[in-house]
This record gives sequence, C-alpha cells and structure tokens, in this order.
Amino acid sequence: MNFLSFLLLCLTSVANGNKANKHKPWIETEYQGIVMENDNTVLLNPPLFALDKDAPLHYAGEICGFRVHNGPSGSGSVQFEAVVLDRSTGEGLVRSKEPLDCESQREHSFTIQAYDCGEGPDGVNSKKSHKATVHVRVNDVNEFSPVFVERRYEASVPEGRLFDRIVRVEALDADCSPQYSQICFYDIITPNVPFAIDNDGNIKNTEPLDSKRQRVHTFWVTAFDCGKNRAQADAQVVVTVKPSCKPGWIGWTKRVEYTPGSGSIPLFPSLHLETCEETVWNIQATVELQTGHIGKGCDRDSYSDRSVRRLCGAVRGEVDLLPPPSPAANWTATLPTLPSSDSSLVFSFNGSNHVAVVPDSVVSTLSGDHFTLQLWMRRGGSSIQPATTQTRGNRKEEETIVCSTVKNDDTFSHYSLSVHGCRLSLFYWPDVSAARPVKFLWKLEQVCDSEWHHLSLSVQFPSVTLYVDGVTFDPALIHDNGAIPNPAPRQRMFIGACWGKTLRSMLSESTYVGGYHGLLSGVTVRPGSVEPHSVVECLYACREGLDFGDLETLGSGMKVHVNPSQSVLVLEGDDIESFNRAVQQVTYRNSLRFATPGVRPLKLTTSLRCFNEESCLSLKQLEGYLVVLQPDAPQISLSGVGPHLARPAPEFEGPRGVPLFPELRIVCSLSHAVNTAEMKRRALMSDAVAHTLDGCEVQPLGEELNSEREELLVDMDVVRERGLEIINTTAYIAITGAESISVYEDVLRSVRYRLAKGSARFERRFRLSCSEMNGRYTSNELTLEVNFLHSLDSLYHPSHLLASQQQFLHPSHHAGELSGHTLPNPHRNSVVPGAATIIIMVCVGFLVVMVILGVFRIRSIHRRGEGARGGAKEGSSQWDDSALTIIVNPMEVKSKSVIGLD
Repeated sequence: MNFLSFLLLCLTSVANGNKANKHKPWIETEYQGIVMENDNTVLLNPPLFALDKDAPLHYAGEICGFRVHNGPSGSGSVQFEAVVLDRSTGEGLVRSKEPLDCESQREHSFTIQAYDCGEGPDGVNSKKSHKATVHVRVNDVNEFSPVFVERRYEASVPEGRLFDRIVRVEALDADCSPQYSQICFYDIITPNVPFAIDNDGNIKNTEPLDSKRQRVHTFWVTAFDCGKNRAQADAQVVVTVKPSCKPGWIGWTKRVEYTPGSGSIPLFPSLHLETCEETVWNIQATVELQTGHIGKGCDRDSYSDRSVRRLCGAVRGEVDLLPPPSPAANWTATLPTLPSSDSSLVFSFNGSNHVAVVPDSVVSTLSGDHFTLQLWMRRGGSSIQPATTQTRGNRKEEETIVCSTVKNDDTFSHYSLSVHGCRLSLFYWPDVSAARPVKFLWKLEQVCDSEWHHLSLSVQFPSVTLYVDGVTFDPALIHDNGAIPNPAPRQRMFIGACWGKTLRSMLSESTYVGGYHGLLSGVTVRPGSVEPHSVVECLYACREGLDFGDLETLGSGMKVHVNPSQSVLVLEGDDIESFNRAVQQVTYRNSLRFATPGVRPLKLTTSLRCFNEESCLSLKQLEGYLVVLQPDAPQISLSGVGPHLARPAPEFEGPRGVPLFPELRIVCSLSHAVNTAEMKRRALMSDAVAHTLDGCEVQPLGEELNSEREELLVDMDVVRERGLEIINTTAYIAITGAESISVYEDVLRSVRYRLAKGSARFERRFRLSCSEMNGRYTSNELTLEVNFLHSLDSLYHPSHLLASQQQFLHPSHHAGELSGHTLPNPHRNSVVPGAATIIIMVCVGFLVVMVILGVFRIRSIHRRGEGARGGAKEGSSQWDDSALTIIVNPMEVKSKSVIGLD
C-alpha cells in the first residue's frame, strides 16, 4: 500500500464521520542503515515514516513515538534510540546514544515499533504498529596508522650471494575495514643501501655483499596503509654479512681402499657436516654400498653351492635340479648359461622354450610332503633375450619356476612355485585325487627388483616357511575352491615352466605354460626334515657390508638402521655434533680372508629439515667408491714326497698297488708385511693359517694310463665319508669339494698306483697339485718319478727292451686332450729318459756303427779285388785293419761279457 492509497482511505473515514482510534500505525518491515564511526546519526533506507489510517484525526491519526527493542542477537537497543520529528507526518530519526566504534562492533541489529497518540492527550487506547528490523553498519574512518610487529629485525647471510629474501618485516593496522586496515606498501627510508623491499615486506640484497667492506648493514623501513597513513614508528633492520661458508660435507674422500684381512675400517674417519650456522632440527643420511655386481648381490664364499652347503653344516641329501650338463645329467644341456663370478652355474630362461624336464629317476627320490626347496633367482635382466613368440597377453600370466607332481605311496601330490608381478606363490595339492589345493602368497619387492636373491622354502604341510635372503616372511593362506582341474596322476617335474591343464597338454612333453623369464642357479630339493634357520642364514650370509662401530657411543637422539643385506645404512638425529661423531663410525667390514677384489660404488645422500624451511640447505648426493685391493696370495706348499719313488716291480703288481704320496704334507701360509715395536724396519713374516682346499689333481706325465695295464686307486670310503667328489680317468684324477687340509692329506695319501701282471715298466712320472677358492690360488706342482726295480733276468728281457724303446721313441700324443684342464702344465709333453733308457740308446748306437763299418769293409774288399785284376795301385784303397781293430775289440769284449752273463 502506497502513501496515496492510504491517504484516500483516511479521507473516506472522515467522510463517514468515524471519530474513534480504530487503526494501528504502519511502518516498513525492514530498514538498512549506516552510521559513520565517531558519529551518532543513522541514515536509514527507506527513511523512517509511520502512517496511521485514522489521520487527520487529532490524536488518533498522529504518531507520538517509536520504541526500540533488542535485535535477534540480543543487543542494540541500549545503544540506539528513535525520536519523532513530525507527529502529523510520522517522520522519525534513529540515532546512537554514544559515538560508535567500528573496531569494537561493525554491525548492529535491533527492532523498532511506532505507536499513535490514542484518543486524547493522555494517550488512552494508543495503538502500536508491527515491529520492523533495523540493520546498522558502522562505516570505518582511517583513524589508525600501521604498527610494525617488531621494532628491530635481524638477519645473517653469507657473503658473495644474491638472495630472494633475507628477512621479512611485517606491520599491522587496527582499522576495521579492508580499505584502511591493509598495508599497501613498504619503503626503505635509509638512502644508498644495497637492499630492496617489496609490498609484502620481503627484503633482499640488490648486489652481492662483502664482509670485508662492510660487516653489518643497518637501515630503516616504514609502512603505509591503503589510506596513505604512515606507520607510527619506523622499524630498524640489521643484516650481518658472514664470511664465505660453503654448506655441505667437509672431508669427503672419493676413493677408499680396503686391504683384505683388515676386518672393519671406518669409511668416513674425518667427515663432518657444515651447515653455516643454519639451524636444523632433523638430519638424515643414507649410506649405500653397491655390491650387486660382486657375485650374487655381495661378496660371499666363492665355493660351489654344494661346498657352501657342506661348510654351513646343511643336512646332506639334497638333489640338484639344475646340475652341470653331463652324460649322466643331460636335461640341462639345452639351457643357455651365463658366466658367473663364483663357481656356480647360472641358467637363463626366456619364458618360452627354455625348460628343464627332470627325469623320472630323479623325481622318484623326491616323494613326501616334507621338503626344502632352495634356489638363487633373478627376474628379468638386460642380459636375457626375450622369446620371439612371447605376446603381451602371455606376459600377464604367472611365471612358473618349479612345477612338480610326485608319488607318495599310493597317492600323488603336486606343487608349483610361481611369480606374478611382485608376488610369489606356492600352489600345493596334498592329494590330487581327494584334497583341495592350498595357495600360499607372499608380496615381496625382492621378486621384481631384477636383483639376485636367495629363496629357501621349507614345507612341512600344512606349515610353510619362506626365507628370502635369510629373512623370514609369513604367507597369506588362500584356500582355492574354484573349478581347478586335478593334475594328472603322473610323476614328473619341470623347471622354468609347467605343463598345460588340458588333457592333450598333460600328455605332451613339448607343451609348456607359464614360462619363467629370468636367471636361476643352485636349484636344489632336499626331501625329509626342513633346513634349520641357522643353516639358511649361513647359506645366504654376505661376508661384506656396512656396519656401525660402537652403538654405546651413539649420542642421544641418534638412530641407526641397517637393512638385512647390510648394503644400506641410515643415520638420523637432531644434533650436528652427535651426528658428525656418528658418521665417522660408519664402517665397512669383509670377513673373507681372500675378499673379491674390485670396485664397490659408494653413495651418501643427506636430507636436512630446518626451522625455516624456505631457507633450509639442500645438499647434493656424494658419490665415491670403495676399492678392495688384491689379497695376499696364500702359499700352498706340497712336500714330504721325494722326487723319486723306487720299489720292486712286483709290489706294483699287488692287489693294492703302491701308495704314491704316503708322507705327503700340505701347508698353507700367508706372507705379509708387519711393523714391530722393537724393529723400525719392515719385516716379512709367514703365518701358518688354517685353510680350506677345494680341489687336488693327480696327473700322469707323458702318455695317459693304459687302462688294461695300469690304474690309480683311491680309498673311496674316505672320499664318501667327507662328501667329496672324484673324477677318475686315464688322464687324471680330480678330487673336488671344500674341505680342510687334513682331509685332503688323508685322501691323497691313500692314492695308489697299480700295474697288471707282466706289464712292468722302467719308470712313470706323476704330477700333484692342489687349489683353493675355486681354483683361484694353486699350490706348487709336486712331480714324482716312479722307478720300477727289476731283477737282472727280467731287466734285459727282449720284450722289456722293446717296450723301453717304444716308450722313448714314441712320445705321448694325448697332451692336447688335457690342455683345457684347470691345472695346466707347460711341460706336459716333456719326457726325461732314465738310466735304462740311456743304456739302450748307447747299445743301439754301437749296433748302427757296426753295420756301417761292415758295409764299408765289404765294399773296400770288392774294390781291392778289382784293382788286383786291373793292375791298379792298392795303397789308397786298401782297408786299414788297425783302425778296425781299435773300434771293434772293445765291443767284442763287451759282447763276450754280456754273453757270459747270459
């Protein structure tokens, strides 16, 4: 209803003659008002007017006043009042009782109500309007100036650098509105200073600072709000220039040398961290030693897997599923091999056609639900060529390492060890005809990091234990109740894949699924009781790694963590001094007496956390290398055997023959330089040490042994008892396996040489040599000449003379066959004639001379007869009998003496 409509109603009421106060006053329902800070008059929109339908009646149509009530928030009525400016028009005014402060309260709300004058001067029957809401906003006045949070700002910076921010100043304004409370800009009021300030208060240097020219810079800054009020008081800034300081590690040595046999040595004896007075609250340093290129992940005993198992005390009876190719183990002949720094044989699998099918004769020995499966594994790798038939879909399948079905009495059990991504799984079926299969799962980073890892799986169904690099991992057990076809009850085992699940593929040996792509080595299964944990740790144990010197001296707040392979060491702390002492105690240890020489890359990564994260130091990664020097070669000395062994020939023809090395003595020693307190000069000392040999060889020199007439015998009981391996051929006898010197002495002392009846010789020469550390160090070559003592009746028997001549005149043609053996001899073809051979040579020489002289004599007689008939001179062509007598008579005497002996 507008004002004209209301006035028309009032006039209508007057015309009708109504004189009573029948209507309430009317006002708007809501008002918006503003008031300036430090003022009290409120400007309302719309203006405040109260109307009454009873107008123009006296009293009843007039507005006598306004009442102010509390607003929604319960405040406002105390600070404001409303007055009537004109009773007839109802105009009013809202004002504050006291000046308002925007900083105290910026907005106010309350309600207002109008009332008329009633029916008389005493206000009888006065009527009230409805309540209207009034919102009042206090407009700010720029009454405050900026004030700096601090009166003095200090900072320190190193010289010679430009910084994006050295220090930040801050000022605040107490005004309530954004227009006057915000700081619009800062200003440096000190002239000619090499600094600048932005609108956010960040101060930076405009040129590199020089501590020698000016150590301390002092200047003043001010601030302005957006109403252009300047700060009440300026702030002072003091910048101290520090001499040049380069944060980082001091005393880093890029090359560290390690002498084998030194035990543990500190890697960083003089290293310390310089933070250039930067306050840090957390320091973390990671030391990484890369040994993946040394053997299988680190430096270990360089013996064969079989020898290491014997040295670690493993229970015997393991079956090698990937043996070296040989006529007796030909199922690995088609697999490609890769060179290895140790003595183990590494087989490569391409995920397709590289599969080893273990023969039934081997699988039949692996029955039972208690067994230990051990292997070295490396997934993928740049040295492995992928199969040409491999597709994208095939790469998503599980890769099977071992797949086996074995017969247990009247039932068959099946298991397969597979990898899929970073998961290792063992699928075990206790009884393929009755029980349901069980699947054991492990999620391991070691499965997919393309590094060498040792896996040992001990199965005592339903218990399964997995050791990866000597650390135990618990599986997640899954009962697979899906529709899985039962494996065929047929005994077989595949390495590198599995047979298909269809009937046709089950019956075919050439259909493979789930091919493995990677490297395998030392795959063995030992049925029966599982391997103890101590043995597993010994088999995996790295002989080198990172270590910490003395944990008791570790400062408070310091933490040390070393990974299981001891290739990564992490230090963490909050104090610089304690951290520097801890870094200097990081050591490298190598317990091998003959450590593998070579370079081991070394890295140091540092992470700092400061109170001021923006200016915190960032240190680059340090790289160096550890050089393991060539160890002192051990001196393996073979002695106790003379250069000649003379025995009557019948002794060699006995059933046990004659021992070749009954007094053999083997001594291993090291020669190294030492310093003594009593002597100022260097002296060489030789310390006898206990060593482990891994092979010895006895080889006949010259021609090979004639298997029909002669042989070398070894006490096989001693060999089997010690778990050694022996190869006995006509060319050599090789005894291999890591064992002590005393064991090898016992075995070699039992080596005997035997001849068949009636095949006696005059001599035979043998050579003995030994080695350790997988042939890395060899002994001296001990040569033994065996002389056969004959009686006078048998010594010059024609058959013996002929055999001796053939022995001398026909040297051996078999030397080339031995040239590839691990213990070469540059004098293999040399033959040194004995005393009997020399006598034969002299006799043959005299026979040749006699024949030649006889021919000349016959010819001379023939010429002399022709000269007598032709009347020629005889002087020049006549035979000189005197000369013949001088040469022939000794021989005739010798011949007569020999005939007399006969």
